[in-house]
Amino acid sequence: MITVTEATAPAGALKRLSDQGVSIWLDDLSRGRIASGNLAELVETSHVVGVTTNPSIFQAAIGSGAGYEEQLAELAVRGVTVDEAVRMMTTADVRAAADVLEPVYRATGGRDGRVSIEVDPRLAHDTAATIAEAKQLAWLVDRPNVMIKIPATKAGLPAITEVVAQGISVNVTLIFSLERYREVMDAYLAGLEKAQAAARDLSTIHSVASFFVSRVDSEIDKRLTVLGTDEALALKGRAALANARLAYAAYEEVFGGDRWLALAGSRANKQRPLWASTGVKDPAYKDTLYVDELVAPGTVNTMPEATLDAVRDHGRITGDTVTGGYAQARADLAAVERLGISYDEVVQQLEDEGVAKFETAWQDLLDAVTKSLLSKGADA
Repeated sequence: MITVTEATAPAGALKRLSDQGVSIWLDDLSRGRIASGNLAELVETSHVVGVTTNPSIFQAAIGSGAGYEEQLAELAVRGVTVDEAVRMMTTADVRAAADVLEPVYRATGGRDGRVSIEVDPRLAHDTAATIAEAKQLAWLVDRPNVMIKIPATKAGLPAITEVVAQGISVNVTLIFSLERYREVMDAYLAGLEKAQAAARDLSTIHSVASFFVSRVDSEIDKRLTVLGTDEALALKGRAALANARLAYAAYEEVFGGDRWLALAGSRANKQRPLWASTGVKDPAYKDTLYVDELVAPGTVNTMPEATLDAVRDHGRITGDTVTGGYAQARADLAAVERLGISYDEVVQQLEDEGVAKFETAWQDLLDAVTKSLLSKGADA
């Protein structure tokens, strides 16, 4: 547990991170966290200015049943479908979290104070259904500081454009490759251009691009270990940071170009890079690796609570650790390729696995809620 003294220490790592222009978002949400006041406390004492959710997070929260019993009983009596029940519970939590973060949203002009909720992961390869689901979620949550998460699949790209064009703020998720990241930025700019043509107020539309970090090391390190040479082993733990740093270089390029400048004149907002999957998977690495080494202005780092606690306790925030490392990042990824590890193959595998993981978590959640509804219905 945190203490107020640690969390509010003037030279604390979380404050230093925030002072470097990194927005700290919590990668977790549950009804208990909201009801207990824990989320509000993290906002007040730990520089947390946003929340992200995903199907795995909701599966863990709602699957436990804690805090959801009364609503489940009411839903059972009404005889709603399991899909409707899940959406009513998840959107209720996101709405409540959005209310907690509303003062941050106002204070930052909409830049932070955001809460993200993901479209049904089973729709990841269906553009039209993703668009419809995103619009429905925005309507259900009914809060200006909600962000709708859309996966960066091929089918997701045109959905991003259309949802942004509708004036809905978007968190693009499951980005692993540099090529796909450029396509995501292009999709966002296309959406802003459509919104501009429709005379929408661009200043109200915000977006982040969730670039996944630790999973890249997990997969590439595994392949480097199999090779087992000194050269291969020396590259372990370097690919994920290299990938993310080159993503930031791409961000600087795109949002420094003429296409962006034409939109900036209409008060459009940049699509900020968000570092996701920042919990370290390999215990051999420092547990704050993907925070300490990815400090750059205008970014978001969304952390599970364990990582947030670790950064508070022993994070080493020493300034910008991204923009000076582009040459080394290119060299590291090139060295991995020379060893016969295909970057394109790895990132496609990670995207496929990411979608599948969220589909499994969503199905597990549906199964758990189905069981609860049947039980509550039998008790009624």
